[in-house]
Amino acid sequence: MNIKTLVKCAAVVGLVLGSAVASAERVALVGGRLIDGFGHQPLANSVILIKDGIIEKVATVDTLKVPDEYQVVSTEGMDLLPGLWENHAHLMLNGHADYAHWDVAYIDRLEDEIMPASALQLLLAGVTTARDLGAPLEASVNVKQRIERGEIHGARIFITGPFLQHEPYPGTEAFRWGVNNAREARQKVNELADAGVDLIKLVDQDKIPLEAAKAIVEQAHKRGLKVIAHSHRPDEIRVGLEIGVDNFEHTGLTTAPEYPQDVMQALKERTATGRVAGGPLYWTPTVEGLWNYENTVANPENLDSTCWHRGLKDDTIADIRASLKAPGKLEYMQLTPLRKPTLKRKIMQLKESGVVMLIGTDSGIPTKFHCQSTWNEMAIWVEEFEFSAMDTIRAATYWPAVMMGVNDKLGTVSEGKLADIIGVKGDVLRYINLLQHVDMVMKEGTLYKYDGRPTAIID
Repeated sequence: MNIKTLVKCAAVVGLVLGSAVASAERVALVGGRLIDGFGHQPLANSVILIKDGIIEKVATVDTLKVPDEYQVVSTEGMDLLPGLWENHAHLMLNGHADYAHWDVAYIDRLEDEIMPASALQLLLAGVTTARDLGAPLEASVNVKQRIERGEIHGARIFITGPFLQHEPYPGTEAFRWGVNNAREARQKVNELADAGVDLIKLVDQDKIPLEAAKAIVEQAHKRGLKVIAHSHRPDEIRVGLEIGVDNFEHTGLTTAPEYPQDVMQALKERTATGRVAGGPLYWTPTVEGLWNYENTVANPENLDSTCWHRGLKDDTIADIRASLKAPGKLEYMQLTPLRKPTLKRKIMQLKESGVVMLIGTDSGIPTKFHCQSTWNEMAIWVEEFEFSAMDTIRAATYWPAVMMGVNDKLGTVSEGKLADIIGVKGDVLRYINLLQHVDMVMKEGTLYKYDGRPTAIID
């Protein structure tokens, strides 16, 4: 039975593609409209030839005949995109509302259950790459390596391991490390770098002695690692700019209506330096959880989705579900309705400052499941914050690859890149919400989802 027949059978009788087909060495994606990540005119009726997980050629059905040895996968009626990036994920979390309970009860289940489940849920949602920003070091490294070796299926992850901050919050010492001086800063950055992390995450940098905060960034850059930092407080931003962080996260925990003018001036001065300062200044605003919280309280049906169950044990699922019985009463979210009205102004300020914004959601925090968060963030950008769909897609594909220094391999659907490609049925540039139901997911040439269902390689 050839691939065309197999795909047709899958659509008609509910079968899924066999694992041999899903991992074929030579595949041709034929017929879809390609939005390649570069931001230019999409390519209608595209043909994408893939060999051993690498994109060989990109053309159209009129200009490229598919060689006989390639197995054809029809993408007719689909928009094709580079695999999405989730730039602010917490794989050690999966939506549970009580951190104090979760951090104790699940600390020994992170590596074998929670983090692999999170990575797989992201992948099936069309997220082929995620930045995992804060988890125990050994678990982070082991899960990353198991995915790279193909032992488990999931989004490719870039990891920070533990947060660096002045003092860990009580009970979080397994994934938050304290830094008190410059010597300790360099030592801990080296420990993380030697273990194989891809980024350094810095929080509460305004509470760390300035020389120690500077040492974190300087040592990270010496080791070839970029530094991301929280931006909840104006002083976090001020200090972060002074010490040279590469990427700010979030839009602030307070109800202040906007960023102070001196902060905005400092941001503009930094973005004006561009390549001289080592490249663009990146910002991951993580707004959808704030914006959508009241909608979740009014209509919590999304919490009943079973997409977040995949990979989790029954008792874990029951525990998460029980913690979310009354979403309107969650202590974690009580300030959120007062923060929401500030978001449009802050996003406008960030646009005006010239920072390069990335799609990220804080995926895994209370009520935010890995199978739902990324597309919701993209929808909010387009529908509420007046980003174009094309710019939003690039913030979830092209720019993250540039920021991480892997745009020679990822971020666009183009010759020589890894074949990370997703497909949705319909016009995603007009209806960004189509991304809530990704129909096809391919990572490095392996087909993990087709016609909206996982392939046999997953199950």
